[in-house]
Amino acid sequence: MGEIGDIYADLETDVSEEEFREAVEEKVEQMGGLADEETAAMLLAHELNEGEVETVADIEPGMDEVKFIAKVMAIGDLKTFEREGEDEDGRVINVEAADETASVRLAFWDGQAVDIDDGMLSVGDVLRVKGRPKDGYNGLEVSVDKAEQDDDATVDVEPGDGSTVEALTMGQSDVTLRGLVLDTDSVRTFDRDDGSEGKVSNLTLGDETGRVRVTMWDDRADRATEIEPGTAVEIVDGYVRERDGALELHVGDDGAVDEIDEAVDFEPDTDPIEGVELEETVDIAGVVRSADPVRTFDRDDGSEGQVRNIRIQDATGDIRVALWGDKADKDIQPGDEVLAADVEIQDGWQDDLEASASWSSTIVVLDDGTGVAPTPEEADDDQHAGLSSFGDGDDGTSTAADGDGAPASESADSGGGTQAAEQVEFTGTVVQTGDPVVLDDGEQTMSVETGERVQLGQEVTVRGVVEDGRLDADDVF
Repeated sequence: MGEIGDIYADLETDVSEEEFREAVEEKVEQMGGLADEETAAMLLAHELNEGEVETVADIEPGMDEVKFIAKVMAIGDLKTFEREGEDEDGRVINVEAADETASVRLAFWDGQAVDIDDGMLSVGDVLRVKGRPKDGYNGLEVSVDKAEQDDDATVDVEPGDGSTVEALTMGQSDVTLRGLVLDTDSVRTFDRDDGSEGKVSNLTLGDETGRVRVTMWDDRADRATEIEPGTAVEIVDGYVRERDGALELHVGDDGAVDEIDEAVDFEPDTDPIEGVELEETVDIAGVVRSADPVRTFDRDDGSEGQVRNIRIQDATGDIRVALWGDKADKDIQPGDEVLAADVEIQDGWQDDLEASASWSSTIVVLDDGTGVAPTPEEADDDQHAGLSSFGDGDDGTSTAADGDGAPASESADSGGGTQAAEQVEFTGTVVQTGDPVVLDDGEQTMSVETGERVQLGQEVTVRGVVEDGRLDADDVF
């Protein structure tokens, strides 16, 4: 075949071999004899391959031109639009394509768009694409200059992939995803650059593979107030963006969030409380041991904020969780099983770690039967300790509630006799110092015997044995 033929054979180009050989001769002449034919052929091959990417995931909006292989996953409808200064309308059709690494929207124009609308392209076809990438309204988009079917190329993805949380990829569009609504936020308004007012809201969606934050814009934002946690929904025509290093699914005017009559499984994978470390963002779950009243405070900007503290315990330990903003209003009571996802571990009072649930966190009160139970293989592994591991053990620590749901300190005999010793935890505001210290949680008071120094008005949690109506505190935090 010869050296030039070998170089041409390694190319993936629409240039014929005859045209390539002519270009080699022109290149040799242009370089005035400084390069032989082989060198000129290698230079031309580099120029022809410029812009070629290995995978769809390698495509970036700032590139001038890209060449890649992808499989057609979905074909949109033909749309027409008016071109400024021209009598004839323009035409465009969007095609969703993907490889094993990511998906991308392809925009075909005018004659190409009409051909596709006439059936010249089918879902499942593999294309060699040359085009110009940009950051489109719904994510990464490539304006196609040329596309050819390649029957010999193999792309190991199938239409329908991406219908689970785990399979979502950056830049993906036209996403259909079914899941269970875990949490919703309030609708927020903002001012656009053009002076108009926009709306946005969020919900958290989970399926059997994981969970994802869903951001809904403008007319779709109100869905957050119309759907209750625990509802199964289907996201239609969503698109994937990234925020703070995490993928989010966005829903705009072309998308929808529809309730469906279908069971959706959600099995959260949580971290053991005992193993959390400072500045980590973790998912924890357990039984609520105590729940404080909501407290309000003034921010530096003069606005009013609110926070509520709860304490969650799993099989490995317990931790205070601070619920900020709207999350403080959630109906959470002692004895509830709660998932606290994407909470940040921070320094708490007296160097005790605590979890902070901010706007990006998800707080879910789990229904009966919806737990974070470990698999049989994980049942004896503390690293996967879930709610099913938090039982009626006989170590005396699982006493947040009796069988009727009443706090253990209330279910004891309230008569004049001596109460049976039991381990309890109580959170309240110090209303008396000295011996005893008296705490008030807004519903009842607790006399506490402790050598720790506390101050009037300070909120503390104590843990210890109650005897004769007084709590002998082993821990104060």
